[in-house]
Order: sequence, then structure tokens, then C-alpha cells
Amino acid sequence: MNAPVLSLRNVHKSFDKAHIIRGVDLDLLPGERHAVIGPNGAGKSTLFHLISGQFAPSKGEILFDGHPIQGQTPQKINHLGLARSFQITNIFPRLTVFENLRIAVMQREGLQYTLWKIINRVRPVQEKTESLLERVRLEARRDTPAGELSYSEQRSLEIGMTLASDPKVILLDEPMAGMSKEETHYTISLIRELTKGCSLMIVEHDMDVVFSISDRISVLVYGEVIATGTPDVIRNDCRVREAYLGEEVCACA
Repeated sequence: MNAPVLSLRNVHKSFDKAHIIRGVDLDLLPGERHAVIGPNGAGKSTLFHLISGQFAPSKGEILFDGHPIQGQTPQKINHLGLARSFQITNIFPRLTVFENLRIAVMQREGLQYTLWKIINRVRPVQEKTESLLERVRLEARRDTPAGELSYSEQRSLEIGMTLASDPKVILLDEPMAGMSKEETHYTISLIRELTKGCSLMIVEHDMDVVFSISDRISVLVYGEVIATGTPDVIRNDCRVREAYLGEEVCACA
């Protein structure tokens, strides 16, 4: 087995007396699509905050390519090759689709303070922005203000902005939340296409999405991983069924 690209070792997070993450061990393998699921309040978003640098763990170690990253800034972690999208769409609604993508490219290239009149003449930035526009299938919406896009288009745009940093690892936090079935099917297809060659960790409540897109699934309950395995293994795990159904459904060892 290849060495994990991302590893969590005995990770804890407490806020005063509230223990949110309780000794999580988790590996993300190269090229793997790994879902993290669990009931509301399980600590899934907090876990993503810890990985991406919004929070520092109270205890434990987070390794990226074998090197500790816990406590580093989100910007530093992003430059190392880890990018994240959030539950709430994080775009500039008054700027066009193209301008949103270009800002993400400029940040990656360290050009975020460059005047826009000048950046129009920086060919690598323009070319990379055009490429992202095509990859997220928004060419027809190039000059549309991002705030006028449909919800699924906004999520596609945000994923494109996430990809601007050429990440090795992508974290997606509930990318299908609030979508219709048609929008969900479209976004699943887009995520599969866009994350080829990357490692993906995804938090998602839609179990049909989770089982269709994941190579492995980890189940987080009250801040602890109670099971990790393939979709078939997780589907038949009695502890997982109890966590979601709230009742004893089988005799667990």
C-alpha cells in the first residue's frame, strides 16, 4: 500500500470543557476518494477546520506528505498542496465567473495585489483561468456575475477556485447540500472528472452520493471514528446502522 498523503494521529480538539474531536486516527491515500460521514454534531466540519488550519488541534499530529502541519496557517497549508471548499458558498457575487477564477489563480501565483489592467496582460494567468473555466463547464457563463448563477453553478465555480492552487489533496464540505437530484448527478460527474489524479476527502450527508463516489468511508460519531472501510463494509456495519437509526439493529461484538 502507498504511504498516506494525509494522516491524522490521535487528534483531539476541545473548546473549554467541550470535547469535539476525541482521538481521531485517519489516513487518506494517494488518488483516493474518502468520505467522512456522521450524524449532525459529530465533529465533521471541526475535523476539516483542523486539517485545513482554521483550528489547531489540542493534541495529536496531522501529517501531509509525512510532514507535520498542525498549527500552521491555512495559507501555508494551501501552498503545500491542500485546498478546501466550505459548506457555505465562498465566491464574490458581484464579480464575473471569469474574474472569480482569475482571483484564485492570482492568489496562487502571488499576484493578488497586481492591478487588474496589468494582470490582463499576464498570459499564464489568463491561460490558466481559461483552462479552469473550461474544466468546470462554465464557459457559457464566463461574463455572468457569480451571484446570478444557479446554486449548483456556484458550487462548480467554487470547486474551480479550489483547483486554482493545483492541490494534491482537496477537501469538499457538503458540496451537494441544497441541490436537486438533477444538480446532484451533474455535480457528482463534475467532481469525479475534476479530482482525477488528486486525493479527495469529502463530507456529505447524501448517502447515495457517499456510496457512489467513495473508495473508502470513515464514520465519525461524537468526535470518534467508529468505522472505516469500503462502501460495502460500511453499509453492513452494525455500529454505523445504529449511529444513524438510533436503535440497536444487530448484535455488535
